[in-house]
Amino acid sequence: MSAPLSLGIDIGGTFTDLVIHDPRTGRAVIWKESTTPDDPARGALEGTRRVLEKAGAKPQEIGRVVHATTLFTNALIERKGAKTGLLTTAGFGDVLEIARERKYELYDLFIEMPKPLVPRPWRREAKERLGPDGSIEIALDVEAALAEVADLVEKGVESLAICFLHSYANAAHERAIGAAVAERFQNLSISLSSDIAPEIREYLRASTTVANAYVRPLAEIYLERLEQALRDEGIPGGLFLMLSNGGLTHVSEAKRAPVQLLESGPAAGALAGAWFGRNAGLERVLAFDMGGTTAKLALVDDGEPLVAWGFEAAREKRFLRGSGLPMQIATVELIEIGAGGGSIAHRSDLGTLNVGPESSGAQPGPACYGRGGTEATVTDADLTLGYLNADFFLGGAMKIDAVATHAAFEKLAGALGVEPGRAAFGVHDVVNENMAGAARVAIAERGRVPSEYALLATGGAGPVHAWHVARKLGVSRVVCPPGAGAGSTIGMLMAPARVDRVASFTTALAGADLDAADSLFAGLEKEALDVLHLTGADVENRTVRRLADMRYIGQGSEITVVLPQLLDEAEVKTSFEAAYKALFARTPPGAAIQFVALRLSVSAPMPGTGGKLELPRHASAAALKGTRPVFFPDEGKTLPTRVWDRYALEPGVSIDGPAVFEENESTFIVGPNSTARLLADGSILAEAN
Repeated sequence: MSAPLSLGIDIGGTFTDLVIHDPRTGRAVIWKESTTPDDPARGALEGTRRVLEKAGAKPQEIGRVVHATTLFTNALIERKGAKTGLLTTAGFGDVLEIARERKYELYDLFIEMPKPLVPRPWRREAKERLGPDGSIEIALDVEAALAEVADLVEKGVESLAICFLHSYANAAHERAIGAAVAERFQNLSISLSSDIAPEIREYLRASTTVANAYVRPLAEIYLERLEQALRDEGIPGGLFLMLSNGGLTHVSEAKRAPVQLLESGPAAGALAGAWFGRNAGLERVLAFDMGGTTAKLALVDDGEPLVAWGFEAAREKRFLRGSGLPMQIATVELIEIGAGGGSIAHRSDLGTLNVGPESSGAQPGPACYGRGGTEATVTDADLTLGYLNADFFLGGAMKIDAVATHAAFEKLAGALGVEPGRAAFGVHDVVNENMAGAARVAIAERGRVPSEYALLATGGAGPVHAWHVARKLGVSRVVCPPGAGAGSTIGMLMAPARVDRVASFTTALAGADLDAADSLFAGLEKEALDVLHLTGADVENRTVRRLADMRYIGQGSEITVVLPQLLDEAEVKTSFEAAYKALFARTPPGAAIQFVALRLSVSAPMPGTGGKLELPRHASAAALKGTRPVFFPDEGKTLPTRVWDRYALEPGVSIDGPAVFEENESTFIVGPNSTARLLADGSILAEAN
């Protein structure tokens, strides 16, 4: 019998979450290890040893390891990737600099635009030219292009992005120079835009390909080392990576296109929200994931998170569109809505209270961690307000320095000219209002109403803030799933394998050669299945979705439409118009429709995903742990609040708020005038009366 257990490892900015799951019984064991920023794998391996010890399991029992990391995103943000060069069509060397030619803040005279990942001297041009239809207008001069690459290598370039004009329509020139470069410079990492992002729009394609080249050497080294380290620990199972699209892939695909992993951790949080929401019988969920560094929101409709086909990485201003580097990859549609538990509070130049975007991270961490942090953070505020128990942080495994927290708030309060308690509530409330405001806008942009949803909280800080964020949004139901503090890691372990592929198909719908479209889809599906087979997924039970980017002829942007399996012009038109009306309420009369690109999404169940989750329980013990004073803003005062041991509650029990539910990895706060019920799957559903 093969090794039965699954191990999930999610490296976040503050904590590395680890979960061992037995799909046969549903038993799960959770461990949170402080992230080691200097070498993230070190903390992951130490956590692996700890979670194995806690579970009473042997390394050889681990049949697969599923991993998500912020390492590659951080490399973009901190500009710590490889020395990268760009080879592009003559005349297009400045496409990264020109970008979209628009400012994200129109009236900011001191605006800082995102700096290109490739400096100007390392951007070189090749003599070649393709037409929009892929026809060759100027033949590729291979030797001249190789001479440019040789000069880059001599100057220390380690990774090369190749992005030729219109290569989405014909990859011949890119493949020819790619093969020649690979033969002559065998230590140079190469990324072709026709492999990474074969789509129209030169800047977006170049930005994505360059980002892939920038992090690819780092990804190859990191993943090889992690694989070897896991083998050295005696773990025989294969290593799988969480993708931004909410699916899993194998190591070789992750090394080829690590740009697909940029949003892997947050995507897992959205998957957890969808999975727990389905278990709780909820079809519409706002998956709210708040960790130590950031808070993100994902809309889950009909049990599935929404997927977008692009996002921005490494923004200069976290919440401003256009201030980052655009990435043309499939990603769970995530909205960054605020700060995390480690976000630092400070007095602004105007004398007001600001929280974030700076974070204390894992080192030194919030003041209460006792690791040298002196600034007041969100976690320190939550501790001061009574939401967290200093004696039960991480189940008592982590010693909390309440004196350091008090000193931090004395300092902040002095700067603001208020009492320390008022400063603590201000920090908590500012964060909640920032998150609720961002969520309102994001939900409205998608034509939704917050009250239609339940807010489902994951992450170490999510359940602490969820009730108050929900009150501000007008959401009456809040769900805290079991193991919420490691929700993203649980989501990864339940994820299917998934592959998304795209092909250019620029043609008018009227009279389109739909047989050619079918052939393109067949080719994309073959590519996808080649990848899925390597993951060991159950491809016989795969789900295949055909989509298309479409627009009215003359428009500058597209919408993505789900296509019928059997392509028919009338049905495709009906699907497009329905999707267009859902977004814009009307369709322009008499306008002609066109295809821009075809997309294929293939997912298949992974062995060992299991259908249930069982965390340790001790129902015979006293569920009521006692009472403590907790501040509730709706009441404007501190109330004596009963504190419950979540592990000791029986399904079906109903508890009136206010209440605090403690578990090792997080704490769920429920306000007054509410009722909380423990559902059959172990989730707590709190509803305002």
